[in-house]
Amino acid sequence: MTQAIMFQGTASDSGKSWLAAGLCRILRDDGLRVAPFKSQNMALNSFITKEGNEMGRAQVFQAEAAGVAPDVRMNPILLKPSTDKASQVVFLGKVLTDMDAVDYQAFKPQLKDKVNQVYQELAAENDVVVLEGAGSPAEINLNENDLVNMGMARMADAPVILVADIDKGGVFAAIYGTIKLMPPADQKRVKGIVINKFRGDETLLTPGNKMIEDLTGVPVLGVIPMSDVDLDEEDSVALTGKSRQMDTSKALDVAVISLTKISNFTDFHSLELQPDVSVRYVLKPDELGQPDLLIIPGSKNTNEDMAYLNQTGLAAAIKRAHQRGSMVCGICGGYQIIGRQLHDEQQVESAIKHQAGLGLIDAETYFNPTKTTTQAEAWHDDFKLTGYEIHMGTTKLGPTARPYTKIVANNGVKTARDDGAINDDGTVFGTYLHGIFDNQLWTRHLLNQLRERKGLEPIYTPGVSLNTYKEQQYDKLAATLRQHLDMAAIYQILADSAH
Repeated sequence: MTQAIMFQGTASDSGKSWLAAGLCRILRDDGLRVAPFKSQNMALNSFITKEGNEMGRAQVFQAEAAGVAPDVRMNPILLKPSTDKASQVVFLGKVLTDMDAVDYQAFKPQLKDKVNQVYQELAAENDVVVLEGAGSPAEINLNENDLVNMGMARMADAPVILVADIDKGGVFAAIYGTIKLMPPADQKRVKGIVINKFRGDETLLTPGNKMIEDLTGVPVLGVIPMSDVDLDEEDSVALTGKSRQMDTSKALDVAVISLTKISNFTDFHSLELQPDVSVRYVLKPDELGQPDLLIIPGSKNTNEDMAYLNQTGLAAAIKRAHQRGSMVCGICGGYQIIGRQLHDEQQVESAIKHQAGLGLIDAETYFNPTKTTTQAEAWHDDFKLTGYEIHMGTTKLGPTARPYTKIVANNGVKTARDDGAINDDGTVFGTYLHGIFDNQLWTRHLLNQLRERKGLEPIYTPGVSLNTYKEQQYDKLAATLRQHLDMAAIYQILADSAH
């Protein structure tokens, strides 16, 4: 028999992804086979599984918390916004089509049975499935064809825990309004309320908790304090909380350009863990300054972000910084941007067919409808690297650039091909490999190059690995939830859900 529980939120960024991850770790520690599940995710931060399938990062870190390998069935639908009105639809890890929002709403009923089938397969292999909703179940304009909130709860016959973010304000109105906008049958599915991101003395909430329980008939199962637990974020909204100022106590200044269609900014989590590195995210030309390393990250729409760099003056600022001594690195879309030309004859990404890049490296990119999604093993000089590729298009090098890495395996299958580019003096390089900074020895080597350019002694200790750090954070999150949630009530809700 499989048990199930679902976290839904009063709004986006309420913390339901973290609560799902924390519960996955608790259940794993308690000896249960557990898997996360989110039927539909909208995010530009994605991951490639060992089979070469693309899925959302939230279900990846939830799977890690559960102690299992990420499986594309945990996130069958991934929507990757390409413009303000349209998204690339990825189903079971592969690109299905591109659609605008209206067409996708009409298309969703065709996916519903397939999503249910995937869920049932996953459920049959586990003791517990921890489901996550998206946005809010009170988005009444979208409820008719819903397959991610109450629509999914009905398919899974799962009880629901409603998560509310008190840090935004108006928490009790959000809880009451969300529940009361649901049809009566869906209201009965809500078995508990969790108030998240609380600061201060919890006793001050007691009267409000009692009143909301009386008004809704749903118990408050816990108040989770604002936490310093550090997990990957799946949405670029998290960048609003990132620093735009250098931490002057650190020796190295790394500036990441905040592109409008930035993707996979989780690439830089490992850099943030380095003891001598300050990572900041730059929105405006006058914020750039003279970083030691300037990174142009991945982008879901390289052409539009190149146009954005030109329009805002960031393109000129990046070139000036390089001329004055900043090393420049481009990752995936950023690698395409640092080249001389971008060609999109088939308008795969945008209506811009031809556009000059930054011209920092001798390379040209040609976009095509075929999407590369693969885990990769590579070598750069004497450093073995692992990472993953998610991109549309190929990049050809000119005579003054040479490959940056040699790919030796894709999804575990041996191969031999070049990746990326580096200029003659080594001050500009690019690669299609996401996750390259997770390779500790190579990263420390690169940072020591930057230190030596500043006359600083190298540091040879690589520091804590990202995987070790993540495990510490999952354990910390689980301990926080055990302390502040009514776990006996959670287990009873799970027991009642068994079927």
